[in-house]
Amino acid sequence: MNAEQIMAMNTMWVVLAAAMVLFMEGGFSLLEAGLVRTKNAVNVTMKIFVDLTLGALAFFLVGFGLMFGADTAGVISFDFWGASQHLELSLDLPLAAYVLFQLGFAIAVISIISGAVAERMSLKAYMLIAVVITAIIYPISGHWIWNADGWLAQLGMKDFAGSAAIHALGGWSALAIAYVLGPRKGRFNSDGSVNVFAPSNIPLASAGAFILWFGWFGFNAGSTLNAFDTNLSSIALNTMLAAAAGGASALLYTLFRYGKADPSMTMNGALAGLVGITAGCAFVSAYAAILIGLVAGLLVIWGTLMVDRMKIDDPVGAVAVHGVNGTFGTIAVGLFDKGDGLLTTGSTELLLVQLLGVAAISVWGVALSFGLAKLVKSTIGLRVSAAEEEEGLDMALHGIPAYNDLERFSDQPEYAGLEAYGINVEKAPAHKL
Repeated sequence: MNAEQIMAMNTMWVVLAAAMVLFMEGGFSLLEAGLVRTKNAVNVTMKIFVDLTLGALAFFLVGFGLMFGADTAGVISFDFWGASQHLELSLDLPLAAYVLFQLGFAIAVISIISGAVAERMSLKAYMLIAVVITAIIYPISGHWIWNADGWLAQLGMKDFAGSAAIHALGGWSALAIAYVLGPRKGRFNSDGSVNVFAPSNIPLASAGAFILWFGWFGFNAGSTLNAFDTNLSSIALNTMLAAAAGGASALLYTLFRYGKADPSMTMNGALAGLVGITAGCAFVSAYAAILIGLVAGLLVIWGTLMVDRMKIDDPVGAVAVHGVNGTFGTIAVGLFDKGDGLLTTGSTELLLVQLLGVAAISVWGVALSFGLAKLVKSTIGLRVSAAEEEEGLDMALHGIPAYNDLERFSDQPEYAGLEAYGINVEKAPAHKL
């Protein structure tokens, strides 16, 4: 093939992969809508639209240049759209295709945070946080890893598709923001015990998990940026095996530990396996991918319990899925990398770099997100009112419930408990299906 044909094939592959990554936002939406209470399902969907609109524009206009522009300090770039000339020298595809692919990654970071702050954050506050994270916080730390001039890149850190750059950053940022935001009313008792809020729709949440799983093949394999990469198929296989192993270990653990196979933990176990393999999918063997997934499926359960013990409310388990397993997945590269891993070669050099890198990314995410949340809280306000939270954000902020069919039959005896689902029939608009 000549250079033009190679460019054309690479372009088709990366645009397709970018579309798969962007389709993952549908997965985030369905997953979160299914795991929160009925009265807040519309609101979590609207936050995903914030990510796809304001977040995408913020990254395109500001964040991309910060992340990929040339610099000399190794920390930050101010060479905004000069990034184009810098990148075109090293890419075998049009810059537009690369920008589109990176847009999907940036949006994923804020979508991770969306689930952790569900059911009580002001939409205006979320909009502001989404813009700052996609325009500044994520691009700067991403620059350290994925820009050849970045200081972690120069140290040799390996994070193929973003266990650290995206998932650890998003997960630990979510922890900091959820801490400042505070738990949902009634979530924790004075003795530290946890009240379980029943999810609205587990099959809906599972559909979201399936979409995320599908999109992850674009997330990981698409990061080759090369349709002719001979490693592409093994990257996809590693992605599948880690997800299967993560779901399997979570399913079996909950079945034998609690006597029932927990569906939400099984879903999060599969997602944890995907997060865990994201950094090393191009660098580890298939057997290592299975082991990474098995550990990730257990870590997500223990991580969820840890967050609860800290009295931090995370309705969808985003911190355990992304923060805990993004960290683990980054470290796992230092253990299982076929050429430089501690367990494969005996070398500690890469492991130390991975530890330093994920620590730096995590501290950056926590510190900047904590400060951002505090600033928003003291200015425009971070949280909805107690009355709005009690009513449900669907009605309070958007004026429409998620399930309008319930309104039709609210006067019938079997729907007498409708208020328990957050539907105030007297205030509901007269929308009909």
